[in-house]
Order: sequence, then C-alpha cells, then structure tokens
Amino acid sequence: MAHTKHLERREWGPYFDNVSKRLAGKTVAIEVASLALGSQVAAEWLPLYGIMYDHKNDLVAVMAEGIDHMIRHPRDIFVETEGEDLLSMQVIQFDNTSQIIRLREPLPPAAA
Repeated sequence: MAHTKHLERREWGPYFDNVSKRLAGKTVAIEVASLALGSQVAAEWLPLYGIMYDHKNDLVAVMAEGIDHMIRHPRDIFVETEGEDLLSMQVIQFDNTSQIIRLREPLPPAAA
C-alpha cells in the first residue's frame, strides 16, 4: 500500500542528494498541473540523471536526458513510497502549481 510523506524544508537537500546517488538506470515522467494551464506532460519516460534542491536559488532541479527541468520556489514536497521503495515525488510551487515526478520502476532504499 502506498504512503505519502511530507518532507520538511531542512530535509530537501539531503533527501535529494541521497536519492540521486541511486538513480542510475531509472526513467522518469514529469507532469505539471495548475489551474491556469491544466495538466501537461513535461517529460515522458526519459533516463534520469539526478534530482537536487538548490537552497541558494530556491529550486528543485530534475536532470534527465535532453532536459533540465527547474521547479522554482517550491513550497511543499511530498514523496510517495510503497514499503521503503520510492514511487514518486510531488513538488508544490509558491503559485500552487503541482509538479509530479514519477519513476517508471520503484527506487529501492539505500543498502545498509
């Protein structure tokens, strides 16, 4: 059963640093939804290189093959997991735009 967790702002940098170390070979889809634009696909199943939070510029960067997707001024970040496997991340921007980063296959936790 899937579970959604809200990440505190202080967790963003370390969380994405940890996740990015384990992304080799994963593919990602990015969906953007807002009242002004409706729902759109920004990327569909591209090889994922990394995800990071840049606190200096206050943005989440999703680097995938052919795109660098920047999410500026995030307000909230939620992660969806099943057991300990990561399924997706949702970033809510200051203007309530929702950006969902879905992994095609779940990302297992780091080995102990």
